[in-house]
Amino acid sequence: MSTKSTAIGAFIARKAEIDTLLARLQALSDEHFNVAPEQITWGHVGDLSHYAELLKQITDAAFREGEYAAQGSANVAGGRKPGATAE
Repeated sequence: MSTKSTAIGAFIARKAEIDTLLARLQALSDEHFNVAPEQITWGHVGDLSHYAELLKQITDAAFREGEYAAQGSANVAGGRKPGATAE
């Protein structure tokens, strides 16, 4: 098996993993993170704040925003823009 096909297989597997995680997270959000309005405490707010911070790190990396924008070309995708191909 070539390195290229191995990389493609690994990429597809990781993408499927991400898709599954996103679907689970969306389903949980659709259910208001399994918390009834009358049960909400500041602890729940803290939990959601933590989740939002982690998601912001991910989206900043994926879209080259925030701290990743200031780094120039030496960041995600091996220094390439998302979607760019290796030379």
